[in-house]
Amino acid sequence: MLIYEVNLTVDGDVPARYSSWLREHIREMLELDGFEAAVWYARTDDGDTVPEPDEPTGTRDWTVQYQVRDREALQAYFDEHADEMRREGTQQFGDHVTADRRILEQKRLFQARRKKDTGPV
Repeated sequence: MLIYEVNLTVDGDVPARYSSWLREHIREMLELDGFEAAVWYARTDDGDTVPEPDEPTGTRDWTVQYQVRDREALQAYFDEHADEMRREGTQQFGDHVTADRRILEQKRLFQARRKKDTGPV
């Protein structure tokens, strides 16, 4: 599995409208073959500060991570859909939204050790 990550900065008075648009955009992305799930995060680029709750206006830093089945599915997205999907947001929100993207490939999963069960929950 791969993570296709989109880091967004939304400024001005558009965060509320962009938020609505982004919800629908994520749903469209999940209709593509190989896109299995998505998580939308509030982000801070200061690793020592927890993100503040969203305010009605002001700049927002968001990250959307899409779980993609495999390399072939992600490449098909780039070849067949990426230009149009990106163009939609640019046409509606222009310079008020910037996006940086990266791809993460899982190398190994580490899990916490389970504590002793205390009985039925």
